[in-house]
Amino acid sequence: MTEALKTLDQASIEQHFHYLHQHPSLAFEETQAASYIAGLLREWGYEVTEGIGKTGVVGRLKVGDGQMRIGLRADTDALPVQEAADLPYKSKIEGKSHTCGHDAHTAMLLGAAEYLAKTRNFNGTLNLIFQPAEEIMAGAPAMIADGLFERFPMDVVFGMHNMPGLPTGKLHFTGGPIMAAVDNWEIVLTGVGSHGSMPEKSIDPLVAGASLVMSLQTIVSRNVAPMDAAVVSVGAFLAGDAGNVIPQTATLRLSTRTRKPETREMVLNKIKSITKATAEAYNVGFEIREGQPGAVLINDAEQTQICVDIARKVFGDEQVVTPGPTFMGSEDFAFYAQKVPGVYCFIGNGNTANVHHPMYVFDKSNLPVGAAYWIAVAENYLK
Repeated sequence: MTEALKTLDQASIEQHFHYLHQHPSLAFEETQAASYIAGLLREWGYEVTEGIGKTGVVGRLKVGDGQMRIGLRADTDALPVQEAADLPYKSKIEGKSHTCGHDAHTAMLLGAAEYLAKTRNFNGTLNLIFQPAEEIMAGAPAMIADGLFERFPMDVVFGMHNMPGLPTGKLHFTGGPIMAAVDNWEIVLTGVGSHGSMPEKSIDPLVAGASLVMSLQTIVSRNVAPMDAAVVSVGAFLAGDAGNVIPQTATLRLSTRTRKPETREMVLNKIKSITKATAEAYNVGFEIREGQPGAVLINDAEQTQICVDIARKVFGDEQVVTPGPTFMGSEDFAFYAQKVPGVYCFIGNGNTANVHHPMYVFDKSNLPVGAAYWIAVAENYLK
């Protein structure tokens, strides 16, 4: 056990966690959290820049003459989920909650920030990235577009997420692809509405949409190799309001997940071609509205091994798992890892409800573990 883990102000970290948990904000609305974070960082002596990527905050601390520059990232946004767990520090905002643990991620990084500012046991430049809007895959692209890496150059960037189902407090590392790319698209089919008793006077987009839903399911089953992985889900099918009215339009909302860039390209092209063919077959118009382009999260193999060695030194071999699991979920940290070498790890949250579930609860015993890991990364990379 390192000195940091022994001397961390765990009560302060928990206080940050409780405050952030009680005051959740959705993507690009995290002004209260941003103000809270910025105030603390300034108090501890960081150079603070607010408003990067709308509501992002970066704290920079340069110590000594070291040339190495690293970034530690935490996400700050919450979800539009009504919290069901009866916690003494439960959300005070109706219909919004930190049921993914971003409040804990931020609290852990704040705990490390305070310790590192006080001890200054490093030589180089430390950049702390508090990022908005991870849940909609838009915060990282927004911060990058706002000049994140030009204004705060980094040689390596690091991220961490809690994961229910993995043993509490254990850190999991995997080099290479670890999380899927997500692409959220909307397809609008336009026909001709009519009275339900006169279908011959209509061009029915609902029937076309029903056919399209089924056809899209063949993309993975008949085009993706069994040893590969992909998902095409239609999560919403919106058409009509009454049983006796054939609607004018039908809207499908899709979420696709892919683990390889080439698989992603194939899946998206298949969605386009099947939609076009279905629209032509049913004589309806169509429009495909593409969302934020997805990216596979790929850990730099060399830097991942360095982090494994650091974690083993801090916590012991039994607390570090490598290679760890990979997931079909997605993370916009992937966009950082496209710009500079990145390492993203998971900290086990134990046998709890899954993230995004109303009964999800973050295991607070992870708070000092996550903070100690960040401290160890900073002190070892910035020697």
